[in-house]
Amino acid sequence: MSKNKEIILVHSSDLHVDDGYTARQWGGDANGPLRAVLDTASHVEADVVVLAGDIFEHNRLPKSVLRETREILKKYGREVVLLPGNHDPLTEDSVWLRGRIYEPNNVHVLGISKKNFVSFPNLDLQVSGKPHRNYEDMSPLEKPKIKKNRWQIILAHGHYEAKPILNNPFRPSWIISAEQIRQVNASYLALGHWNTAKRVGGRGAHAYYSGSPDIAGTVNQVLLSSKGTKVKKIPVNLVNQIVE
Repeated sequence: MSKNKEIILVHSSDLHVDDGYTARQWGGDANGPLRAVLDTASHVEADVVVLAGDIFEHNRLPKSVLRETREILKKYGREVVLLPGNHDPLTEDSVWLRGRIYEPNNVHVLGISKKNFVSFPNLDLQVSGKPHRNYEDMSPLEKPKIKKNRWQIILAHGHYEAKPILNNPFRPSWIISAEQIRQVNASYLALGHWNTAKRVGGRGAHAYYSGSPDIAGTVNQVLLSSKGTKVKKIPVNLVNQIVE
């Protein structure tokens, strides 16, 4: 691949695929937000889609919904990387395993087979992230192994606080700090857990929440090129959404 080749990523999170509330919001379609994000990614011809946690509302979803999710991802065809979040952690009875979400060749669930990363040699790109494996508190952002690819994308699902007071018993769980963001030195840090889109981490940090597709109404389009990292918000096709 030419070093001048531009790579396009689409980043979203907090889709909360669900046969209850989400389905009602999307005209009865439990997978409505997933369809909308992938339609948007197709429109911008994204090379890779990254979904940073809480793709599902919970781990109790019926197999009929999960089967539909798997088929949507398979039909999309292009590479998709998914990170289990605090709503859909990678437990033994999780949606990821019960629904065999990982089966399509283009779908990569971080944490399956204990792998917290996936490499795309043709793009000189590595995508990594620490999945939630239970419902307990944890540190979502860990320093990855030595970078082996030109582009390093890191996914993390948690709550950002620039300078958290960690000994406060009433603090939020799953904390991500500005210092942790500085230490990872990623080409782009794809964050999830917030429903609104926002850049965090201070000057020079390419750390962004995408927000949820229904609340933010956008996804983050990430352009990686010889000029560096550029991020812009792209409106999501919400044509099928019904807001109560």
